[in-house]
Amino acid sequence: MITNITVPMERKISIKDIASQLNISTTTVSFVINGKSEEKHISKDVAAKVNNLVAQLGFRPNSFAKALRTGKSYTIGFLVDNISDPFFFGIAGFLEQVAASKGYKILFSSIGNEKNKFSELLNVFTERRVDGYIIAAPEGIEQEIKALITSGTPVVLFDRYLPNVSADYVLVDNFASTFGATKHLIDNGYRRCAFITVKTDQQQMVDRLSGYRQAILEDGGNESVLKINYSIPGGTVAEIQNFIDSENPEAIIFGANYITMEGIRSLKTFPGKIRDDIALVSFDDFELLEYISPPVTAIEQPLKKIAQNIMTLLLSKLSGKNDHDAFFTMNVPCKLNQRSSSVPRFKTVKP
Repeated sequence: MITNITVPMERKISIKDIASQLNISTTTVSFVINGKSEEKHISKDVAAKVNNLVAQLGFRPNSFAKALRTGKSYTIGFLVDNISDPFFFGIAGFLEQVAASKGYKILFSSIGNEKNKFSELLNVFTERRVDGYIIAAPEGIEQEIKALITSGTPVVLFDRYLPNVSADYVLVDNFASTFGATKHLIDNGYRRCAFITVKTDQQQMVDRLSGYRQAILEDGGNESVLKINYSIPGGTVAEIQNFIDSENPEAIIFGANYITMEGIRSLKTFPGKIRDDIALVSFDDFELLEYISPPVTAIEQPLKKIAQNIMTLLLSKLSGKNDHDAFFTMNVPCKLNQRSSSVPRFKTVKP
C-alpha cells in the first residue's frame, strides 16, 4: 500500500498530485484514468499503482475541465414530460444501459407541460456541456427544438412527431397499432367499439385515433370517441362513466397508459370486477394489466428496441459519422398482447 500521502486536505486532489506522488508524468496518469493504458502501452504495474492511489485518495476527475479540453463531456440530456411515467421510465432504464456501455452518462429530467421549464433545463444542460439530447417533446416547444438542432447539437426525438421540425426521430407505428387492435375487437365479435383519448394535437395521439377510425370505417360501423381533458389523475372518472352510460360500448380502446388507469377507475363502479361485458384494450402495456381481473389486452411498445434505436441514431451523430443536416426516422412496430379482456364475444358451438 502507498503511504506518506502529503496532499493537503483543504483542497481538491488533482492529477498533478497523483503524478508527483508516484514520480510519473501527468500525461501518464491521465491516460490511466481515462482507460487508455493498453492503447498508450503503459505497463500494468504503473497502471495498478495509479489506480490504487486514485482509489485511496478518492480522486474524482473534473468532468467540466475535461469537457473544455476535449470538447466532449460524455453526457446526454434526456427530457420528457414525466420521468415517472411507466413508458418513459422503462425507456430511461434501457437507454442508461446502452449509454453506459458506450462510456456515456445520461442526465434525466421531467419537463411537464411548462415551456419555461424546458428553456431553463436547456440552459442548465448547456452549462453542463452535454453532448446531445434525447427528447419527447410536449406541445409548444417546437421553436426551441428547432434552434437547438440549428445550433448543430445532436438531437433525437422520440414518441412524439413534430411535423414542422426536421430532426432524427424514433417512433412506433401508432396508426397501424390501433388499427390492428380495433380489427382484433371487431373480428372477435365486438361491434360497438369506443375509443377514449385526450384533447390534444400531439401527433402520436392523432395517429392512434386515426387508426381506430379507419378500422371502424372499413367495417362499416359508427365511431364512438371521447376526448377527455386530462390533467389530474382521477379527475375524469365521472366523464368516462357518463360516456359509458350514454354510448353503451361493447369494447373500449384507451389511447395511452394513463387513460387506461382512468378507465379502470371508472369501471370499478359498474357491476363485475371490470364490467365483464365490456372488452378492454390499452395502448401501452404495463405490469398491472396482467394481474387485474380479467387481464387486459394491451398494445406493447418495445421499450428496449426503441432505446437501442435512439442510441444508434444519437451515437452516430455524436461520432460524426452522419451529416448533421441529414435526418432519419426509425419506425418500430408494436405488439398486441392478447389477454382475457378481449376474448371472442360469442363462443362457436360445434355441431
